[in-house]
Amino acid sequence: MASISFRGKNDGLQVGDNHGSITAEFHLPLVRPETPPSPLSTVPFARNPDFVTRDTLLHQIHEKSSVPGSRIALVGLGGVGKSQLAIECSYRVRSESPATWVFWVHASNEARFEQSFRDIADQVKIPGRQDPQVNIYKLVENRLRDDKTGKWVCILDNVDDDKFLCSFPAARKEDSIRDPTNVLTKPLLEYVPRGRNGSMIITSRTREVALKMVDRNNLVEVKPMESSEALELLQRKLQQAGENEESQQLVDMLELMPLAIVQAASYIQNRAPRYSVSQYLKDFQESDRKAIRLLKEEAGYYYRDWEVKNSILVTWQMSFDYIRQIKLSAAELLSLMSFFDRQEILENLIRHRPEANTPILELLNDSSDSEESESDIGPDFEDDVATLRDFAFISVSENSTFFTMYRLVQLTMRVWLKSRGQINEWREMFISNLYREFPTGEYENWGMC
Repeated sequence: MASISFRGKNDGLQVGDNHGSITAEFHLPLVRPETPPSPLSTVPFARNPDFVTRDTLLHQIHEKSSVPGSRIALVGLGGVGKSQLAIECSYRVRSESPATWVFWVHASNEARFEQSFRDIADQVKIPGRQDPQVNIYKLVENRLRDDKTGKWVCILDNVDDDKFLCSFPAARKEDSIRDPTNVLTKPLLEYVPRGRNGSMIITSRTREVALKMVDRNNLVEVKPMESSEALELLQRKLQQAGENEESQQLVDMLELMPLAIVQAASYIQNRAPRYSVSQYLKDFQESDRKAIRLLKEEAGYYYRDWEVKNSILVTWQMSFDYIRQIKLSAAELLSLMSFFDRQEILENLIRHRPEANTPILELLNDSSDSEESESDIGPDFEDDVATLRDFAFISVSENSTFFTMYRLVQLTMRVWLKSRGQINEWREMFISNLYREFPTGEYENWGMC
C-alpha cells in the first residue's frame, strides 16, 4: 500500500492503494452553548407617542393581568383601540418589571401564529429550535413552563377567527413516522401554557371567540373613547393645543372611534393648510356619499400591524364578510337594521324578514294582522342578535325593548350592501316591515297610533 503523509495546515494521510480496512475518526469542533439572553420584549411596534391614556381601561387590564396564570381578553369593535391598549400595556410591564419577558403573537392566521412562536424561540435562544422537524410549539411551551425562565406576559393579537387555534391540527404522516413526539397532539392554543409565572392578554373583535379562551369575568370590554380622550387624540394628531368647538364636533360626529379620528386627522394634515377641521366637518355632513369617501381613506398608521386596514369602513366591512360566512341570517338582520333610526330600533319591526327578492308589491300586500310564520319567531332571531352583540355592532336597551347602533356602522353596512347589489332589496324589506307593523289612518286605528 502506497501512502503519503503530510503536515502543516493540511495534516493527514493520503492512501493510494488499500486492500484492508481503514478506521477514520473525525473530531468536529465543539458547539459552544449560546449565552442565555436577558428578559426582553418581542413586541414589533414602537411605543405610540400619541397614545392617550385611558386610565379606567388600563387599570382594569393591569389588575386582571397581574394575577399569576391569568388569561384576559380585550373585546370590542375593530378600530376601537384594543391592540393599542395591549401595546401600551407591554411597555408599561417592561418599564415596571425589566425582569419580565413580553411576547407578542400574531394570531390572525396559522402561518403568522407559527412564525411568532419561531421568533420567540429565536429571541429566547431555545436549544433545538433549528431542527426543521422540531415541534416548535412544544419547544416554546416547555420553556415557558420552566420556572427558570422567570415571569412572562404573552399577548395574542387579533384572535378573530379561532378555528385554527381551537381545532386539532392534522398530523403529517412523515413526522409521526420519524418522531412521534414531534407531532402536534393538541389544539394550538393549548401550547400557550398556563402557569404561575405567566399571563396572557388576548385581543378579539368577538366575545364568542374570547369566551372560548377566558372566563367571562376576565373579559375587558373596549368601547369608544370618552369625549375628552377622543378630543385629546385628535389634538395630538393635528398637533394643536387648547379646546376647539369644531374639533369637539368632529370627534362626536365620528362617534369617538379612535381609528376614525386618526383617519380624519391624517386626511386633514395631508391637505393642510388648504384643508381644516371645519372643512372636514362640512364635507362629512354634506352627504352620505362624501362621508363614505372620507371614511374609505386609509391613514398611514405606523403603530398598527401591516395586515390590518387603516380605514374603519374597510375594517368593519371585513367583519361583515366574516359574519356572513359564519351566520348568514345575522348578516341579514344587520342589513335590515341599517335602515332604521339607529337609536330606537323596535324588535317587532325587525323580527319579520321575508325571503330575499320578494317583489315589493307582494311584501306590501302581506297583511300586517296575519299570524306570524315560524321563521318570524324562535331561537334563530335571538341567535342572530347574540352574534351581532358579540361583534359589538348592536346593543340592547336596559329594558330589552329596542336596539341601538352606531351611525357609522349603519352607513358602512349600506355601503357594503350597495357593493353587493343588495341595497334596494333591503330598503324594500325595511319599507314592507314598516307597512306591516304600522296601522293605516282609519279612525279605529287612532288608539294604536
